[in-house]
Amino acid sequence: MKDLRDTCKIALVQAAPVMFDKKAGVEKTVKLIKEAAEKKVDLIVFPELFIPGYPYGMTYGFTVGSRNEDGRKDWKVYYDNSIVVPGEETDILGKAAKEAHAYVSLGFSERDINTGTLYNSNIFFSPEGEIVGVHRKLKPTGAERVVWGDANKGYFPIVDTPWGNMGSLICWESYMPLARVALYEKGVSIYISPNTNDNKEWQATIQHIALEGHCYFINADMYFTKDMYPKDLHCGDEIEKLPDIVCRGGSCIVDPYGHYVTEPVWDKEEIIYADLDMQKVPMSRMELDPCGHYARADVLQLKINEDVDKNFIKE
Repeated sequence: MKDLRDTCKIALVQAAPVMFDKKAGVEKTVKLIKEAAEKKVDLIVFPELFIPGYPYGMTYGFTVGSRNEDGRKDWKVYYDNSIVVPGEETDILGKAAKEAHAYVSLGFSERDINTGTLYNSNIFFSPEGEIVGVHRKLKPTGAERVVWGDANKGYFPIVDTPWGNMGSLICWESYMPLARVALYEKGVSIYISPNTNDNKEWQATIQHIALEGHCYFINADMYFTKDMYPKDLHCGDEIEKLPDIVCRGGSCIVDPYGHYVTEPVWDKEEIIYADLDMQKVPMSRMELDPCGHYARADVLQLKINEDVDKNFIKE
């Protein structure tokens, strides 16, 4: 591994999205970046689909073999509030990252300007405000597939930082063993997981992955309530059935030995700050490097049909 800076100061943002409103969502994101920047952080991490929110509990009128027009109208609202990359919104967010002089990781709903397909994506900005990576979720989970498409390019992007390689898998992508290995093979030191997953089993998962990959696991979840949904959606009866707190959060950071650096935060908005000792990453790999001396590449190999599309973030 290359020489690393000893410490990465991180701000992990657990916050409520502005549901179905990309303009207000971008404004809130910029405000939170500025707040975190006051602490002179190196890395600022946001949850899955922070812009324009995770439409938990909504069916969009889908049943097997049919749709309805009210659901189609609600989907169009979400479509209109998804973000094109690059575009006006990414310019604003990139400027905020530059002013903060920090890396920024942000989960968002991406709209492909050519096809109209939506993707559950995560974007990385550099401290210079440039887009340095976009990862689309490989396989939307369950009924997510009626909203977002499968990733079709730009698989497993890695950002080369002064603290080691940084990458992301979104929510249940982390339950895909070979997807994890794809990041491990790229030497990921900071494994970012934007997600909407507040169950207790998930906490066991993230500790296992940190230990398995001997990397820092950044568990970026969000907190939101059912009264945050727009009141003019057509699916009010679906939303009314939701619990008052739709997602409890649970954001936290786990070190390369599987131990909490910060304990999970529940049922509130909070920016979680921590200093990551990056020397723990190579030290933890002394006796087990999952894709190095412990890998048995003569017996086991992973083949990735990786689309190396250098122009992905410049379209």
